[in-house]
This record gives sequence, structure tokens and C-alpha cells, in this order.
Amino acid sequence: MSERPLLDTLAEMTAASLERADLGDRELMLVRLAGLVAVGAPPSSYLLNLGAAADSGLTLEDAQSVLIALAPITGGPKTLAAAGAIFKALGFVIAAIEDEEADVE
Repeated sequence: MSERPLLDTLAEMTAASLERADLGDRELMLVRLAGLVAVGAPPSSYLLNLGAAADSGLTLEDAQSVLIALAPITGGPKTLAAAGAIFKALGFVIAAIEDEEADVE
């Protein structure tokens, strides 16, 4: 058994989804972002998707547009919670980058 069974399972599920979805990278990340919002995902879920989202060309403006489009469906509280979770995930990334830069100096 793997030392990281949960992460390995999530990676396998994601790989299977990517293989079977007939969407471009950017469209796939828009859909994944919408799904995260819809289920009320925690910051860690957004964090796991930030790299792929950035690689696909997704911008913060795109993420904001997804939140705006979903607001009438998911409601104000869930939309605001998602915005907060995205903000926290970005904060983790910024802190990690700053730590790496401090280690280099």
C-alpha cells in the first residue's frame, strides 16, 4: 500500500476524469472551479487546482466571472464562502513563494 493512499486516490480520480472529459484545458478548469463552488469546497481543494488552472490560462478575472455566474444558482453565502476559500488558497501560495524567496537570499 502507498504511503499516501488518499492523495494517490484523488490523483487517480483526477487522471481518469481528465482522460474522459472532452473539454479543452481552460474549459475543464472553469467547470472544475464551478464544481468546487457548488459543493462548498475548502481552501485545500482550490489549492490543489491552482497550478492546473494557471497552466490552462485561467485568470483571477475568469474565476471572478465564474463566481458571478454561479451566484444566482448557489446563493450569496456559498458564493462568498467560495471567494474566501480561493483567497485563502492564494494566500497559501503567496506565503510559499515568499518563503522560497527568503530561503534563496
